Amino acid sequence: MMKIMVQMFFKSDPVVISRFVRLMFLLMAMVIGSSSASAKANLNSKIPHIVFLISEDPDNYEAHISMPAFAKSLSESGRYKTSVLQGSSNRTSYRFPNFEIVKEADLIVVFARRLALPNEQMDLLKEYLKNGGGLVGIRTANHAFTLLKGEAPVKGFEQWPEFVSTVLGCENRGYGPASAKTEVQVNEHFENHEILKGIGDSKWVSDGNLYLVAPLLDKNAKVLLRGLSDQKSQPIAWTRRYGKSRVFYTSLGYPTDFKNQNFIKLLENAMDWTLNKSAKHRR
Repeated sequence: MMKIMVQMFFKSDPVVISRFVRLMFLLMAMVIGSSSASAKANLNSKIPHIVFLISEDPDNYEAHISMPAFAKSLSESGRYKTSVLQGSSNRTSYRFPNFEIVKEADLIVVFARRLALPNEQMDLLKEYLKNGGGLVGIRTANHAFTLLKGEAPVKGFEQWPEFVSTVLGCENRGYGPASAKTEVQVNEHFENHEILKGIGDSKWVSDGNLYLVAPLLDKNAKVLLRGLSDQKSQPIAWTRRYGKSRVFYTSLGYPTDFKNQNFIKLLENAMDWTLNKSAKHRR
């Protein structure tokens, strides 16, 4: 049809007609391609953005290995955009690279140990949470911004020990024996909670030792998992609210936990649960 219409305007030269038709098809392909790219860009802009804050430390359970791999698997699923931030300075003067990206985050995941951050970075983190951004804390997050006794931040850097009590809703009360494993048990009172959906076992064993946090400061926290070790029972995974923010914390996160499908499913579900409200508040 297009060729017939063109012949009405270019009756004398079939070569000119052929070239014109090819040019029109090329222009149409470019327009369609541009529209497709634009649609893809719009789709990507709606994918939740998860920012991971991690640190490499001999006592941080190889978070610098497990977290980038986990973030990559989330990104490859096509359901999330992920960014992993890891600094390289001393703990008393620890600076995350490209920290401004937290302004774009729908969810922040913290697996870092005993850091003092620049004043401006700590302010951004606090502002993020004040605005209702979601947070997932893993294992050492319960002392993420608390330096050891006797340590002090370098000038221009600061701790945030209250992060544990006010955001996570607990206190770091110590640890079980380092060599003792933990029996993980699903809390039957919340076995239908969406974070526990798809988890195949109601009990399993973690190679990591128990973190002592009982009693939780937040009496309204929903304890999803309990851990048994050394004749002690402790909450090891729970949800709570910090203002408008949804918060999930688990003291699991030992390196071999990331080879356990129950734990992986727990984290994936926790991401979805936490994002459910944070994305609405921030966009």
